[in-house]
Amino acid sequence: MDPVTAVYYATICAALSFAAGRLRSGMVRIILGVVIGAIAASLLPDIRGMLGV
Repeated sequence: MDPVTAVYYATICAALSFAAGRLRSGMVRIILGVVIGAIAASLLPDIRGMLGV
């Protein structure tokens, strides 16, 4: 895994874990993780393009 991808997903996971602590329902946490993961994966190519890598 290249450094840009690793840092990007580490940032997304850190933000998600911070926010998920406030949610009580396990199902909501799973759904939120899936949705945010899909959004993050779809945005990564655009972010890489903006960074020129």
